[in-house]
Amino acid sequence: MNNKSKTICIIPARGGSKGLPGKNLRLFNSKPLIAWPIIAAKKCKNIDTVIVTTDSEEIATQAKLFGASVPSLRPSHLAQDNSTTETTLKYALDSFEKSTKQHFDICVFLTCTDIFRDTDWITSAVKKLENNEALESVFAANPTHKNFWHKDKAGKLKRVTKKMEVYSNRQEKEPIYREDTGLACASRSYLWRSGKRIGNNVEMIVNDNFETSIDIHTEFDFFLAEKALEYLKKHNPEKVKLFL
Repeated sequence: MNNKSKTICIIPARGGSKGLPGKNLRLFNSKPLIAWPIIAAKKCKNIDTVIVTTDSEEIATQAKLFGASVPSLRPSHLAQDNSTTETTLKYALDSFEKSTKQHFDICVFLTCTDIFRDTDWITSAVKKLENNEALESVFAANPTHKNFWHKDKAGKLKRVTKKMEVYSNRQEKEPIYREDTGLACASRSYLWRSGKRIGNNVEMIVNDNFETSIDIHTEFDFFLAEKALEYLKKHNPEKVKLFL
């Protein structure tokens, strides 16, 4: 991939949230949640276009105020509780390319509910794809040393990996990683066109900051985010400048 890659950032923002009604317009640090991913994307010099896909006129108005394009309102069948992010991203990309007669090589996905993102993560994710044609996706991830279990088809509980059978000190234990694509994710556009958010050949941008794991979907999540920001402003104001 070369420097002529065209990159689009698509931010989904549904109006009908059930867990936290009106969350995408909820004020956080004096700005609505919809503003924060737009601000982050607009800071990235390697993103050519920033659009918001929404079914809400009010969200669309706010998105435009902060510099995003809102080509049209999302169809109602893509704004239901069971609507998938992948279907929404595919629709938004396909319809925007068709209406503008443009073709994008790289797609960036950001959400309104992940607030504590470093803009450099987005820039780095895009650059990694530009510099390595074999890569399909690059995304933010959080390490954990916890043990996880799952149920197999028969309903039997099993450890996620064999390594979790061994209990050891956190410092000695190899971490596993939880993807957090809403914080920062860049993928090849062909993946989105095929209905996939990320591919199999990937790299991660790992951070171990607790606040980045806060994903705002409930009143309690919002409370945690506000308290995290309050703490950071008092104890680590330089980090706040990276996030907000």
